[in-house]
Formats: sequence, structure tokens, C-alpha cells
Amino acid sequence: MPALYHLYPRIPVVIAHRGASAVAPENTLAAFNLAVALNADAVELDVKLSKDSVPVVMHDATVDRTTDGKGRVADLTLADLKSLDTGAWKDAKYAGERAPTLAEVFEAVADKIWINVELTNYTTRDDGLVAVVVALIQRMKLQKKVLLSSFDPFNIRKVRRLDASLPVAQLTSHDQPIFLREAWLSFFIPHEARHPDNDQLKQKGMAYFKKRGYRLNVWTVNDPNDLRRFASEGVDGLITDVPDVARGMLNAEG
Repeated sequence: MPALYHLYPRIPVVIAHRGASAVAPENTLAAFNLAVALNADAVELDVKLSKDSVPVVMHDATVDRTTDGKGRVADLTLADLKSLDTGAWKDAKYAGERAPTLAEVFEAVADKIWINVELTNYTTRDDGLVAVVVALIQRMKLQKKVLLSSFDPFNIRKVRRLDASLPVAQLTSHDQPIFLREAWLSFFIPHEARHPDNDQLKQKGMAYFKKRGYRLNVWTVNDPNDLRRFASEGVDGLITDVPDVARGMLNAEG
């Protein structure tokens, strides 16, 4: 499997989780631009399809938590989504932020950092999201600027079938059913990177993942002690809400 050297000019890389989401509203251009300003190496974001099949950047299946509206993302058109405020819930100074399309994020930051795109169609599995995202990446010629990830191994398989040149990562969590937690399908659905949560990494240990040849990006790590520990043990990427804290720690540690 490719070593993905183009995504890892230094180790560990700092991957801003939903942008610099401790400060700015998650999954917004404000959060992604702030991550760039804070010297993150990459941003992680969540993508799903609007009702009219546009890939939009939003984590939840509904807009209820992070906007001033209500309803399922899959039931709202892009125009509906663009009418919602996605910033005021975090801080009044971000009022007026709108949910960006995936293309808008690519245009804003792909020339500065790389992007971990999580395919989050977990409640709408047959909606065609994977094909739309892959086609967008190909059209914008960003194959070397992205890493596609998902908790759903069948999303990974779809990416592989559509464009085998695109690097993919399997997301896992300590509280998943064992067949997902242990990625039992990985023999049939190969991937370059593994993304365990930080509890799982503590339980399994770095060697468990490294001996299998994966690039290892751990999520979501905000505690300075955990950031320092994982960096010293040789993790490839730190997915964090606080990229400034992670970068400051890494700079201080040399």
C-alpha cells in the first residue's frame, strides 16, 4: 500500500477536526481558514448530500444542533441549507456563516493544506454520495490533496472501485460492534490509513496498528498530555479540535 508521503511531510501532522472547531463553528469556512492560520497541516470535515445531490459539509444527519433551522440534511436542498445560519450557535461574531459545499472548501483551502473527507452517509447509505465526491475530486484534480475516510467499510470499497488512486482510511471506535471495531473486512477492503479513537489507541497500543502497515491518525485528541504521549509514541496524525495547542506542543518538543 502507498506510504502517502505527500500527506506526511512531517510526523505527526496536525489535522484540525472539523476545522479549528474549539474556537470557530465546526465545518464552516471560518473554522477551516482559522485552521490554516494556526498552522494545521490538514483539516478533517464531514460530507453528506443535500436533497438535490450537492455534497455539503455538515456532521449531523439533521441541521438542528449547528444551525438556526430544523430538519434532515437529506431532506433540504442546497438553497434551504444556505438560508440557515451555521455560526451564531457558537459565537455571535460568527453569525451569518453558511454551510459550505465541499467544492467551496476545496476552493478555499486545498492549495494550502490537505483535506480528510469523512463520508458520512450513514443514514442514507444508497444515496450516491461516494460517486459524487469522487467525481468532484477528479474534476478539481485534487487526488493528491485528499484522504477519504468512513466508519462504513462499504464506502471505502466504493471509493476503491471508482478510483483506486485515492487514499482511504477506515475509522474505528472502541464502542463499535467488534466486527467494525476490529475492521474484520479490511482483508477484502484494503486501506492505507486507520483512524481509531483515542480510547481505542490506548487500549490496543501503537504497535497493533503499525505492524499492519497503516498510517495511523488518532481522533479526537485535545488533552495536552495525550497529544504529547501519542506524538512521542510515533502516531502519524493528531486529529484535534485545538490545532494551535497541538502545534505549540510539537514545536516546543522539537
